[in-house]
Amino acid sequence: MPHSTRKLLLDLILSCEEVIEFTSDKNFEEYQVNRVLQLAIEREFEIIGEALVRLERIDQENLEDKVPEYRKIIGFRNLIAHGYDVIDEAAL
Repeated sequence: MPHSTRKLLLDLILSCEEVIEFTSDKNFEEYQVNRVLQLAIEREFEIIGEALVRLERIDQENLEDKVPEYRKIIGFRNLIAHGYDVIDEAAL
């Protein structure tokens, strides 16, 4: 089933809102010791990156105009999904 631009944008917005909500009263040290928070944030970034991959396939021109750094975000998603064992959170 094809994905609609509207649905993918909604996924992006909701995941960004979740990241903000999850981290609003946290500092980096709290993040580092809270495995549940780490997993939640990683999951939201995976959703954000995947939604951007799908948007790129169906509406690349508008995506480039609206989110000029979208390829970096997709790269970050790929790092989380495929390079999880080499991530240095302090360097991000």
